Amino acid sequence: MVFVPRVSSAPNLQAAFLSTYVPRECGIATFTEDLIRAVESHGVTCKVFAMNRPGQSFAYDARVVGTVQEKSWSDYRDAQLMINRGPYDVLSVQHEFGIYGGENSEYLAEMLAGVKIPVITTLHTVLRKPSEAMRQNLRAVARHSDRIMIMNSLAVEILAKVYGIDPGKVTVIHHGAPVPSRERQRAMKQYLRLDGLKVISTFGLLSSSKGLEHAIEAMPRIVEAHPEAVYLILGQTHPVVQQEEGEQYREGLKALARKLGIEHSVRFVDKYFTKAELIAYLLASDIYLTPYLNMEQVTSGTLAYAMACGRPLVSTPYLYAQFLLGEERGLLVPPRDPAEIADACLHVLNNPDLKARMEQANWRYGQKMLWPRVGYEYLQLLQEEMTTTTVPSQPVYLRARA
Repeated sequence: MVFVPRVSSAPNLQAAFLSTYVPRECGIATFTEDLIRAVESHGVTCKVFAMNRPGQSFAYDARVVGTVQEKSWSDYRDAQLMINRGPYDVLSVQHEFGIYGGENSEYLAEMLAGVKIPVITTLHTVLRKPSEAMRQNLRAVARHSDRIMIMNSLAVEILAKVYGIDPGKVTVIHHGAPVPSRERQRAMKQYLRLDGLKVISTFGLLSSSKGLEHAIEAMPRIVEAHPEAVYLILGQTHPVVQQEEGEQYREGLKALARKLGIEHSVRFVDKYFTKAELIAYLLASDIYLTPYLNMEQVTSGTLAYAMACGRPLVSTPYLYAQFLLGEERGLLVPPRDPAEIADACLHVLNNPDLKARMEQANWRYGQKMLWPRVGYEYLQLLQEEMTTTTVPSQPVYLRARA
């Protein structure tokens, strides 16, 4: 049972969202769709201004009322005008480096300078060592936002020390996760034809920053102790990587597994998963592993999902893993260290009592990360900004560009 406090009312609240959006294959697009559905369940009307890369177009649903080509300055001006003229009470911006255009991604900040309604900006990346241009750009975005939302309390200090952003302007709300069925957990291995196996899994769009080669290098020791162990690499190659490199990274991983003689213990499921399919694989996993190499990563949807599914976790110590994996909820291992990955996985597999404690701890902690609760907390934030933000009488409008 997921406890969600009753909302007194959200009469006629209308929110605009600026973000990538499904069916674009992007983690932020999926996050935005889930967030919108969560707040819509509380009576909020949501519309989307969807960010596109050059040459992209998608069959969006009816929530999308405008699109913005990331490098088209006029699209930002048009979106700003539509937001200002529309019936919207608040704008939610999903910020990630690389989504928004301009020489140093300054288009977003300049657009927000002229938005006349309250702005809540969610930061999906907070770098500890940004370039000066990235630092100044994020400072500008924060300056034109009424509230900054993050999903990791460890980032509050970084925002203050590195970017000079007032901690009082920052709100921490967990990354959301679908509501899993604990009763279905035992049936998932059989359903996926994994019964009798010790399943270690990693899910996400493939790229070299995932560090999957080091997890594969850990598998010979794991398989030696547990011949029934299998490592599932779930997901397609990242679209940008696919465009630039094709399947070079995936093929290299397969070649590595063959070289190590464990090709039958490393399985690739190359597809774009529905949420139901992903939850099924997570429930069937004995360990969820993120051997990521980017220690700056402040959030991870897949790690959040695995936590909500009550999975024992093994991860490198990127910022989001540090945030989640306390109090016996998981084990941290150094990056690029197959021996430590193997030791941690074997520690879980060889200790059923420890594994059971991890599962129970993660089920409990994961309850606060489920989308019904996160949607309620976000609704509270929307309502708070509507009632406390004073809109300038003379808004700043986007200037024309040559």
